[in-house]
Amino acid sequence: MTLNKYEVKKLNLPEEVLFVVNTLKNKGFEAYLIGGCVRDILLSRKPKDWDVTTNATPEEIIPLFKDTFYENNYGTVGIVNEECKDETLKVIEVTPYRLEAEYSDNRRPDHVTFSKNLEEDLQRRDFTINAIALDIDKTGKKGDCLDYYNGHEDINNKIIRTVGEAHDRFNEDGLRILRAVRIATEIGFKIDKNTEKAIINNVSLLKKIAKERIRDEFEKIVMSDHPMDGLIFCRKVGILPYISPEIEIMVSIEQSRSHIYDVYEHSLRALQHTADKKYSLELRLAALFHDIGKPSTRRRDEAQNLWTFYGHEVVGSKMVAKILTELRFPKKVIEKVTKLVRWHMFFADTEQISLSAVRRIISSVGRDNIWDLMNLRGADRMGMGRPKESPYRLRKYHSMVEEAMTDPVSVGMLKIDGQKLMEVTQEKPGPKIGYILHALLEEVLENPALNTEEYLNKRSKELVKLDALELKKLGDSGKETKEKEEEKKIEDIRKKYWVK
Repeated sequence: MTLNKYEVKKLNLPEEVLFVVNTLKNKGFEAYLIGGCVRDILLSRKPKDWDVTTNATPEEIIPLFKDTFYENNYGTVGIVNEECKDETLKVIEVTPYRLEAEYSDNRRPDHVTFSKNLEEDLQRRDFTINAIALDIDKTGKKGDCLDYYNGHEDINNKIIRTVGEAHDRFNEDGLRILRAVRIATEIGFKIDKNTEKAIINNVSLLKKIAKERIRDEFEKIVMSDHPMDGLIFCRKVGILPYISPEIEIMVSIEQSRSHIYDVYEHSLRALQHTADKKYSLELRLAALFHDIGKPSTRRRDEAQNLWTFYGHEVVGSKMVAKILTELRFPKKVIEKVTKLVRWHMFFADTEQISLSAVRRIISSVGRDNIWDLMNLRGADRMGMGRPKESPYRLRKYHSMVEEAMTDPVSVGMLKIDGQKLMEVTQEKPGPKIGYILHALLEEVLENPALNTEEYLNKRSKELVKLDALELKKLGDSGKETKEKEEEKKIEDIRKKYWVK
């Protein structure tokens, strides 16, 4: 192959990366940055990981660094920087040049052989844009790209193309089929026509790939800036059934009333909204799967001439739990997404819903999840093709949730309770204890600094000396102050959202 060489200036590489490369070079070895980190550097993106390739063997690499691990059959040594705050630099992987034997299982080479030749190593790489080696100078400020497969040209043209024959590359590792789509989605590239054709012809290789590996690529698509584009392409080339066949079942499921899209497109648009908002993985998954139960619950109401989907949120929550479990997502992710899907139909009319109903929803979904549920509703609405949620209704939703989550003003706020008060005052159980607590509450509401054990203990001893009638007046005054304080809290919340 012809070597193309390009100078790269104005590099600003992390010290940890520079140290690894210079340590190898200072011992007489070759060392190049390789793979996705080089691609990202050339695209002015922050690399998500750092890989180095070298002509040193693992036995020669390990003694050069203080903290390493080597637990694989492919020669990769992890250089550990545990104290580094940047997660992408905690482990820098160094791999010897290598040649790979047959891939009899379409997932991994039967065995590898270490090489002393960079070109031989690059020819086993997946895509041309990942087969560029970057030779940096000692300062880390500039370097030379060594490019045998026109990867630099493909970067400029925004093309994903395999190194050599696409059929061969995909048969070596079937996951590369999904990786091609994931990388294209993440960086906004198009897939070369020959590579796309090979994906379509070899897509069945994905059935041999472990679910964990498929999940990792799927998750990266979902967490990209344009997950809708990625999943549309997955469907176009036949990948979707190997991720979740249930997603494809949503295609052409017509809806009624306010929906202008079928369930599939509506769900993708809801997902895209969560990506536009930079929401979490759980919220993005919930947006994608929130209507997954609609195909199996769809019924025709001839009298009203519309489709109904009664109970789709209950059915959908069970389906999404199964889907995410099969994809080996962590238990916490599954539990949260399942809750969000189950309760995404929480209420529709702010004029009819009561605060007690809102409190029940908060109890069901959890205080930690309620705002994600609200954001899921916003994504659901945006997925209908509407420019935005009704401004007043959206503000009213938020106001009601905040009101429902507001801790009531009560004697429970005090740094003393009835039991402690009786110990301090030697008073027996009775109405007098309640009067004293409400009298103390009034003082604390007036001056929160008084809410200390020391003051309340002292003040309780003073109040217990008063007669019951005088204490009752103080207690009633405390209750009145409490009610006014609660009213003010609610008024402030409603003013914040400009609602009544």
